[in-house]
Amino acid sequence: MKHINLTTPYLNLDPIFYQEVHPTPLKNPTLVSLNSDAAHLIGVDPAKLTPHDLEEILNGTTLLEGSRPYAMCYAGHQFGYYVPRLGDGRAINLGEINGWNLQLKGSGQTLYSRQGDGRAVLRSSIREYLISEAMHALGIPTSRALALISSDEKVARERWEKGAIVLRLAPSWIRFGSFEYFFHTNQHDKLQKLADFCITQSYPQFLDQEECYGKMFGEIVKRTAEMIAHWQSVGFNHGVMNTDNMSAIGITIDYGPYAFLDTFESGYICNHTDHEGRYSFDNQPRIGHWNLSQLGRALSPLITQEKIEQELAKYGEYFTTKLMELLKNKLGLDELEQKDGELFRSLFTAMENGRIDMTPFFRTLSRYDGDRLSLLALTLAPNQLNEWLTLYDERLKNNSSTMDERHAKMVKTNPKYILKNYILQEAIDAAEQNNFELTNDLLTLAQYPYDEHIAFERYAGVTPMEHKNLKLSCSS
Repeated sequence: MKHINLTTPYLNLDPIFYQEVHPTPLKNPTLVSLNSDAAHLIGVDPAKLTPHDLEEILNGTTLLEGSRPYAMCYAGHQFGYYVPRLGDGRAINLGEINGWNLQLKGSGQTLYSRQGDGRAVLRSSIREYLISEAMHALGIPTSRALALISSDEKVARERWEKGAIVLRLAPSWIRFGSFEYFFHTNQHDKLQKLADFCITQSYPQFLDQEECYGKMFGEIVKRTAEMIAHWQSVGFNHGVMNTDNMSAIGITIDYGPYAFLDTFESGYICNHTDHEGRYSFDNQPRIGHWNLSQLGRALSPLITQEKIEQELAKYGEYFTTKLMELLKNKLGLDELEQKDGELFRSLFTAMENGRIDMTPFFRTLSRYDGDRLSLLALTLAPNQLNEWLTLYDERLKNNSSTMDERHAKMVKTNPKYILKNYILQEAIDAAEQNNFELTNDLLTLAQYPYDEHIAFERYAGVTPMEHKNLKLSCSS
C-alpha cells in the first residue's frame, strides 16, 4: 500500500479552499480491523497489507506516495443556524486513487478545529467503520471505510476514552456547506471554481453543457431525495443532518449519533442534543428539502431562481417514487397499484401502534404463507395488525409470481441483521478492553445482512426492552 500513487486535484484550487496539514500521530497505535472489500476498491491486495504498515499509514507516520495531506474549508447550517466557518476539524485528506478520496478521521488538529482536539474516540470510530459497510450492503449510497486503529492515547469526551483513527473513502467529500462558505462570504468566483471542480469530479456528464450548474443541482436534489427514501425504508435515523454533513454527491456521510429504529416510532430522536426533534426520523424528508433549499440559495449566483425552484419542486416526487418502489419490494409486490400508498400507510400505523420492531417484522413477513401467528407475536396491537394482514392477503392475489418466488425476492430485500445500537455497544465494550473479535464479526454481519449467521442468531430478534431506542451524543 505504501507504493500506491495518490493524486490531490483539490489542491489545484486556490489555497482558501483548504489547509495543507500533516496528521498528528496517536500513541502506540493498534490495528483494530481491515476491510478487505474496501481495499479492493483502491486496487490493493489486502493479503499484502501488514498490521504494522496499516498502523503507520492510518497514524500518519508513513505517507503514501503522492500524498499531500490537507483539510477542507466549509461552512454550514447546524440545527438550522448558519455557522460561517467549520471545515475539517478532525479529518485530514490524503489524496485520491481509483475515484476514491482517502481521509483520516481523528488525525489531529487543523486550522478548522475551533478549540477542538481534532481527535475521534474508539467508540465513535467503530460505529462509523461498521455502519459505512452496513449501509453499502443495504444498497444505500454511503462513504466507505478501509481500516481502523486504536491507541493508548486518552481523549476527553463525556469521560476519558481511547483515541482512534478510521480511514474512510468517498468519491467526493464536498458538502452543501462547501458552497455555502463561498456564497456567504461573497466570493462568487471561488463558488464557480468549486462548482466546476464538482462537475468535473462527480458530474462529468454535464461538462460543457448549457445550464451545467442547474443540471448539477437537479441531480443533487434527485440523489438526496432517493438517499433519504432509502433511509426511511430501513428505519435509519441519521441524527445530525446539518448542511455541512450533507454530501454534494448524495451519499450518506459523517455518521455520529445515528440509529436504526428498534420499535417503529415515527417521531424517534436518536440525538439527545436534538431537543426540538429537528432531526427526528419522520422529519428527515422535510429536512432534506430544507437543506437543498440552502444549497440552492448558495448556488444562486450561478443558477436562476426559476431553475432552482423547478428542481426543488421535483424533490417530493423523487422521494415518493423511490420510497414506493422500495416498499413494493419489501412487501413482495410485483407491480405498484394506485391504492398501494394506503396499504403502506396503514402498515406503518399498525407498526407504530403495536410497537413493532421493524427489522424482524419485515424479515418474518418475507416468509409469510398465510399463517399469522409469528407476525402477531411481534405486536402489542394484534387486532390492528390482523386487519392489515387481511388487506395484504387480498393485495397479494394481484401478484402473478408464486409464493415461493415472492419469498425468494423478499429475503433478499429485507435484511435479517441490522447494526442496532445495543449490538454496536457490545463490540465497543469489548474493544475498549482490547478485544476486537466482535468488531470484526460485526463487519461480516454488516457486509452480509441478508444471510443466515447461525452463531449470531441472537442479533436477529427483537431488541431487548432495556436497550430499545437509545439516544446518543454528537461525540458518538
